Amino acid sequence: MAKKVVTFGEIMLRFATPEYQRFSQATSYKASFGGGEANVAVSLANYGIDVSFITRLPKNDIGKACKMDLLKHSVKVDDIVYGGDRLGTYYLETGAVARASKVVYDRAYSAFSEIKPGMVNWEEVLKDADFFHWTGITPAVSQGAADACLEAIKVANKLGVTVSTDLNYRKNLWKYGKTASEVMPELVAGCDIVLGNEEDAEMVLGIKPEGVDITGGHVDAEAYRSVSQQIMTQFPRVKKVITTLRGSVNANHNTWSGVLYDGKDLFKAADYDITHIVDRVGGGDSFMGGLIYGLLTYVGDDQKAIEFATAASCLKHTIHGDYNLATVEEVEKLMGGDASGRVSR
Repeated sequence: MAKKVVTFGEIMLRFATPEYQRFSQATSYKASFGGGEANVAVSLANYGIDVSFITRLPKNDIGKACKMDLLKHSVKVDDIVYGGDRLGTYYLETGAVARASKVVYDRAYSAFSEIKPGMVNWEEVLKDADFFHWTGITPAVSQGAADACLEAIKVANKLGVTVSTDLNYRKNLWKYGKTASEVMPELVAGCDIVLGNEEDAEMVLGIKPEGVDITGGHVDAEAYRSVSQQIMTQFPRVKKVITTLRGSVNANHNTWSGVLYDGKDLFKAADYDITHIVDRVGGGDSFMGGLIYGLLTYVGDDQKAIEFATAASCLKHTIHGDYNLATVEEVEKLMGGDASGRVSR
């Protein structure tokens, strides 16, 4: 029986400066669409998974263009709700070497930020789903979005749907009077699978790994065993905790891996040395998309699931835009050790 995944969050119009230009230099911007949960949906659809993306779009030409973009990538959009006046946007200045990338959000009063509980019929949307995925970006946008997300999680729990989250802490988004540590724990309590990194765990849940230096270009996977155990103690429903391991040598050169803890064993993926990053935005989302695919496809083989997620995300760093457009075949080829990049004829 085919597996079905539902993701929920905001999709935005992305404006990126070309060729590493600064905002002050750019006279044109490359436009595309993207957003955490939409990026996961595109990854899964690209892998052949039946996936539906839930959001709120303005009923205008920009909203229509966004819907068409999702359809182009085989994401189902039947349950999207409409209302509001504008699609949120964000601006990206891509960094180079010692200069970090910058993101400027323009999503206040967006159609999605004004979503409220009751606007989505979650009983209908989730009735035949296997997975429901959300990220910490959604409850950061507005109180209404946080309440709608909690509503969805409760329905998913009632229906026996596996719930996954990427903690995804974004300090520039929490502006409506609540902090992540006030809002997120109630939402995470309804989750079966939790993904994060060292900053997410500390800022969202107050959990900090010891002996970690992300600026040194290397992250020790064993440092995250205690973090995973603390998350499981704090949230008894959680069955798997996954941590992305990014070491930042500079803006163009990162080391990349991941670990999965199932309450007993710690599974570590291969290490990747990504020396010429094309676009790292959406890297975590591509990891989550790969992880969900791996858990659905390699049932009972967590090692293979974490390997697929890590390889998929490694490939995303070579692709412009928020979406990961790597295929299953390309990911499995990299998992098998072929990183040659030779022309496929």
